[in-house]
Amino acid sequence: MAERQERGRGQAGAAALELVFALPVTLLFVLGIMEFGRIIWTQTTLDYAVEAAARCAAINSTLCGTTTAIKNFAVGAATGIPVTSSNFTVATPSCGAQVSATFHYAFSVPWLFPQNLTLSSTSCFPTP
Repeated sequence: MAERQERGRGQAGAAALELVFALPVTLLFVLGIMEFGRIIWTQTTLDYAVEAAARCAAINSTLCGTTTAIKNFAVGAATGIPVTSSNFTVATPSCGAQVSATFHYAFSVPWLFPQNLTLSSTSCFPTP
């Protein structure tokens, strides 16, 4: 019995030491996955907003007849992202109705990702 207690004493702090090394790495990994998931979600939402606005500009002159109306439509389509109409630009190149957007992405964990990130998207829908 004394031999078993001797063996247990030598390993008493092993679990705590493993936790000290494994927990920060695991937390960084999980936070990184969450940030990249938010980036992908934000980019997808921005893509959807410019596609929907370009389509509206090309086929619905009643709802999206002016540049301001197109930008406001894009803002409404970008649900969950804090964008304003100044994030969007509207043009009419040879491809049809084109809407572009830029968005300065703010990381939730700025100490983990100190650099800035600007997301952009462009969509052009042919006019009938």
